[in-house]
Amino acid sequence: MSAKKKQQTDLAAQLRQAIRDSGVTLYRVAVESGVDRAMLSRFVTNERDITLRTASRLADYLGLGLRKRR
Repeated sequence: MSAKKKQQTDLAAQLRQAIRDSGVTLYRVAVESGVDRAMLSRFVTNERDITLRTASRLADYLGLGLRKRR
């Protein structure tokens, strides 16, 4: 598999990975981002999806942004 295919391109997958890589507990991410902890836990374990508003809150907290692909 090429390096490009190994990269996560799905927005939800990137958010999940950024949360895991943050080194911060889910509880702290939830409290500091204003996202419900139980919902966040289910999102990280891929049991449910999140709204765009929630994704935006998480991205802001994690210092992530969107950029256009070439």
